[in-house]
Amino acid sequence: MITRKRLAAALCGALLVTLTGGLLPAAAIADSGGPDNQREAKAKEPPKVELVLDVSGSMRARDIDGQSRMSAAKQAFNEVLDAVPDEVLLGIRTLGADYPGNDRKEGCKDTRTLYPVGQLDRTEAKTAVATLAPTGWTPIGPALLGAADDLEGGNTTRRIVLITDGEDTCAPLDPCEVAREIAAKGVNITIDTLGLVPNAKMRAQLMCIAEATGGTYSSVQHKEELSDRVSQLVDRAAEPVVTPVATRGTDRCEGAPRLGAGLYSDRETFGQHRWYRVDVLPGQELRASVSVAADRAVNRDYGVLLRASTVHGREIVRGEAAGDGRTDVISTGLRYPKPKSDDEDADSDSDGTGAEPAAETVCLRVSNSFSAPASVKTSPGLPVELTIDVVDGPDGAGDVAYFGLGRGWWLLGLLALTGFLAGLLWGWISRWRIAVWRTN
Repeated sequence: MITRKRLAAALCGALLVTLTGGLLPAAAIADSGGPDNQREAKAKEPPKVELVLDVSGSMRARDIDGQSRMSAAKQAFNEVLDAVPDEVLLGIRTLGADYPGNDRKEGCKDTRTLYPVGQLDRTEAKTAVATLAPTGWTPIGPALLGAADDLEGGNTTRRIVLITDGEDTCAPLDPCEVAREIAAKGVNITIDTLGLVPNAKMRAQLMCIAEATGGTYSSVQHKEELSDRVSQLVDRAAEPVVTPVATRGTDRCEGAPRLGAGLYSDRETFGQHRWYRVDVLPGQELRASVSVAADRAVNRDYGVLLRASTVHGREIVRGEAAGDGRTDVISTGLRYPKPKSDDEDADSDSDGTGAEPAAETVCLRVSNSFSAPASVKTSPGLPVELTIDVVDGPDGAGDVAYFGLGRGWWLLGLLALTGFLAGLLWGWISRWRIAVWRTN
């Protein structure tokens, strides 16, 4: 039986699909090449993954399935190394593995490459892991910076998997700020974090690191969980993904980057406007959406506006959304069909040249009304992800999609008349049934 709630949910889902249909392209496309060329170029470059392992003194604790955290990590690493896909270039970096002293300055430098990023020699990598023993500090921030350097070069998927059992001990170098700086460089590095037997403070820090780069956080209590989760993340790096193209909006439409269909990433400071341009031919429809992530503490009540206008400043259409501090990402979108006039159809038919009519430049402005407490750093800006698609528009000049209700008022009138007649018929049937019941 279909209840009212289920019917409403189904209608909302259908409407959402209609509104957002086609907004997510299959791949990010730069102006310099088409989607097929980009996919082929990316396919030629193997993905890169670096496992960053905490080898600090706290890894001696024996609280993972009756063995030490270090022993559990080594066993999990051996299983992961056996299962790494051949196409993945993998490396291992340690933190806190070498300096056993109390000099904080020296302890916060204690990070090094254990196995360089490259084609995996499983025996060599396992031998290197077997030599590790819990030793020193927990310099997470410096280790992340080192891992980002290890993954430099090429145009491919890059992933850092951080495994640690404690929060960073090298403040004021905040690892969450380090992650934001890495993301702001536009080098497309994702950081996933795994916390071994985490406490609340550690969990908050690792979640912040992951969220800053679009990664994931997992809590690990057992060796099997560690092995399974690391294997999943390494496998995910080998899967084809849509990688946003880094772009940089401007403070006005003139001189803004010209975007084609694709997925783009940028950064926007609190309360800033960022401009982009898209060319739309007559008969095409522009579909655009934007997401802004609150990757740090923000004040309640904020909004995001995506506005499309002409180069002369006349607004065409807008999309806006608001939040109240309980969401991490806020998104909105818009659709703009560029009608094809009869004159343009006639001109293209008469000259016989097949030349396309001139495109209209649409100015897209992304604005936000985020604000932050005085203690929160506002640099770098908030992560912005912009999706652009340009598709064939609806048939006819100025057609508007009514999402299944049809065009014009005649259908609305027909629906109203049908409802009226149905009501009369139901009333007559009800009265007849009552009369028959009284007679019997």
